[in-house]
Amino acid sequence: MIPIGPRTGSFRLLATAALCVMAAWLPPSSCPAGALPDTTLLYVSDYVSFVGSDARGHVAFALDTNRGRDGTTYQAEHFVVLHDEHHGWIDVDGGGFYPNAEQALARIPDSDAFQFQGTPETGLTVTSLRNQLTLAIEPLSERSRRTHDHAVTWMGSARAVLTWGGRIIRGRVIYEHLMIPGFNRLTRTYWGLYLLAGADGDVYLHSQQSERMAALAGHLVGFAVLDNETETLENLRVEVPNREFAFGFYRWPSSWSITWVGPAGPAALTVSATERKTIGGWVIGGFAMSIVRSKLHYAGRTIPVYSLAELLL
Repeated sequence: MIPIGPRTGSFRLLATAALCVMAAWLPPSSCPAGALPDTTLLYVSDYVSFVGSDARGHVAFALDTNRGRDGTTYQAEHFVVLHDEHHGWIDVDGGGFYPNAEQALARIPDSDAFQFQGTPETGLTVTSLRNQLTLAIEPLSERSRRTHDHAVTWMGSARAVLTWGGRIIRGRVIYEHLMIPGFNRLTRTYWGLYLLAGADGDVYLHSQQSERMAALAGHLVGFAVLDNETETLENLRVEVPNREFAFGFYRWPSSWSITWVGPAGPAALTVSATERKTIGGWVIGGFAMSIVRSKLHYAGRTIPVYSLAELLL
């Protein structure tokens, strides 16, 4: 989900490493249309984020698909980015609003640029002939689920393969799902809203200051998947020791210090942002994507991490 308007102090971290690649929030295609609330104002969002590597280096790909209903009208929108470790940010066709003629809400509506097949339980495939790209996601394992006032968000993780430009890139994916009744950011502006996610072997981190979203997803939450076991992150803390100049009354975070306690003891993740791609700015806040490199110290291991981060300030 990509909100509209300025935000304060939020970021989403989507990471991969020798151990870890990504986490995921599961999509509403797993929820039958009849299970959605009977409301004329509704918002549904699915965010898939992939990081993997082949002999030519790392590749990161993120596709956010949002749709909504406002009265008798239906909307749909894609946000998409692609990054190659050695060639930087790659132009991808298909971003922006597109017709939702099928009035699809529970499942992801196809567009001219992207088509969707399968379910989270059986595996999901995203295809874009226009961009010579296919993302094949294995059946997703649920990691976390939260509900509040009929709103739902849940997340999981899985292995995935990205086929792009003749390359076969193996990695992991984050897939996040959000459904909020009585709300539609595609047709109305909500200042200060934001949604956040994090790293995966899997490690997922989610930090935000929006009270509305915190009631559903929490101010600061996370999980880890190590040796195929889901671990909760106790005493999770995030600090921002360094920031960089931005064109407005705010500063981009450039590094994070993240600590928690897992079943195997204390863990520490130091993150440095590189190759930031600014999507938009609002004088007092902005939205950007960034490649980040980090090291995870946990259970006597030091694991290099290459990841994709979303910054919503």
